[in-house]
Amino acid sequence: MHADTQGQSYPVFALAHLLGFDLMPRIRNWKDSVFYRPSKQAEYEHIDALFGEPGKNVINWDLIESQFRHLMRVAVSVREGAISSSALLKRLRSGSKKNATCTAFREVGRVIRTVQLLRDLSDAPLRRRVTAATNKVESFNRFSRWIGFGNRGVIADNDPVEQEKAMKFNALLTNAVIFHNALDIAEIVRQLLEKGWTIEPEDLAHISPYLTEHINRFGEYSTHELGIQPEAYDPKLDVDFTPLREQDPTAAGFGQAA
Repeated sequence: MHADTQGQSYPVFALAHLLGFDLMPRIRNWKDSVFYRPSKQAEYEHIDALFGEPGKNVINWDLIESQFRHLMRVAVSVREGAISSSALLKRLRSGSKKNATCTAFREVGRVIRTVQLLRDLSDAPLRRRVTAATNKVESFNRFSRWIGFGNRGVIADNDPVEQEKAMKFNALLTNAVIFHNALDIAEIVRQLLEKGWTIEPEDLAHISPYLTEHINRFGEYSTHELGIQPEAYDPKLDVDFTPLREQDPTAAGFGQAA
């Protein structure tokens, strides 16, 4: 499971791990990353400087063990739909440090995040794979925002049901356009193959279905009538106003108010 830099908080790492997901976000600002030691005595010959001062940034395993049942109960609740993951993460982010379960979630997240940071440092192909996957997600999100141009993409309705409808309709329309683009690309490739061109898989890998240049979001309007010369304006009306002048203004309803 991939995410951008904003998706690598400690609670997110903890919840993903408890639900059985391997969270591999793209990580920026490495200089601000904190590595946690498994114990105060743990020292590393070549990378000890990453963990800060000796004896600092140590994982509290006792807390994790004491709260393990609560952690698993929360994870099962999310998996079974008793509580949404977004609501849980919001509660964990704003949770008090005196709450043992919230603190244990952050502690588990520190463990998993430290492991992921070490994996990223030691595995260059993994970093490239994560970057490529994250770029695809960001491209899809940009394309989705481009499709949902109405009201600049802002969902103004406060009703959660209507908000969910807007998001699902936007996702449906986005995927429909992507599918249409994929069909067009496939047809063009077939035409090139029929003409004798050689198309390699590496060539197709550089083609994105998030194409927008050929899409008119605002529709088409007929303008052929713009060239028709209108008739000259005649200010005179062929109407006899004499009967109106002979009427009593008061009776006609045009008199002054008393």
